[in-house]
Parts: sequence; C-alpha cells; structure tokens
Amino acid sequence: MKKLLLSLTVAGIAAIAPTRTSSAADDASSSITFSSVSVSDATNMSSKPKVTADAHLPSATLKVKDLVVGKGATATPDSTVSVHYVGVRYADGKQFDSSWERGGPTSFPLKRLVKGFTQGIGGNGDISPMKVGGRRIIIIPPEMAYGAQGTPDGGVPPDASIVFVVDLIAVK
Repeated sequence: MKKLLLSLTVAGIAAIAPTRTSSAADDASSSITFSSVSVSDATNMSSKPKVTADAHLPSATLKVKDLVVGKGATATPDSTVSVHYVGVRYADGKQFDSSWERGGPTSFPLKRLVKGFTQGIGGNGDISPMKVGGRRIIIIPPEMAYGAQGTPDGGVPPDASIVFVVDLIAVK
C-alpha cells in the first residue's frame, strides 16, 4: 500500500514523495534494482527470488547490495556456509544455476569457490561479510568468476560477468 507524504522544505515549497507502509503482501512482492540487475520477491526469504539482468558491459568490479540484512553469525572467507542461491548471467539474465531447483540449501567451504562468490559472502575489507538471515545481490566480474574459460557446460560463456542472489542460511 502506498501513501503520499506532503513535506515542507525550508524555502516553503511543498514536495510530494511516495512512502511505503510495510505489510506481508508488500514484502512478498518487493522489487529492487541495482546496477542493471532487478530482483522480484527481493525480501521474501521463503521463496526463490526472480532475477533479471541486462548489462551492456561486463562488470569491472565486484559489487554487492544487501536486500535483507542478516542478524546472525557473520561469514568469513574461510567459513563453510549453507546458502540458497540463484545464479544468472549479467549480460542477459539467463539462469545457469540455482539451489532452489535442487530442493534445498547447499553447503560448501567458501575457499573452494570462485573468488567473487567467496568475497561476496565472506567479505574482503571493502565489502562487509554477510550475516546469517541475509539476502544479497553479488555481481562478479569475469576475472573473479570463471574467466576466459567460462564453465565446461557453456552455462557461463568465456569472459562473462555473473550475478548471484544469495540467502545465507548458516555459517560453520
């Protein structure tokens, strides 16, 4: 449900700005856009987020945006984590992987994954680590993903940026 809020500026000029009231229906249908990536059901942690991307150029840097900030244990690059995730190509939004289709969260040591995934969850000094209960968009440049070789199955082509929307379920 949206309301309009009338606010007065110092100069006495009225401005109308939309505000949101919170409800379960709003949370379930929320949509957030960040750096050419849109996520529907962005804050509904009980369902698979719908991720679309349409970037014209590869990402030059690792980028993250928290959709839901967790309040639990903090991940580190050396953590073993349990996550739910969706992976899509940054250029066209084509999904190449998803734990949601396999029926449940997946667990693995972060240090065995592509560098961008490890740093996107565990942090790197510039990027804060995720906390359990959080959901984050992670945009990974090619050199921190699958590089010049891409993936063997062709799901991620050579020199492609990729996007993950990750729910951090547990840290071990």
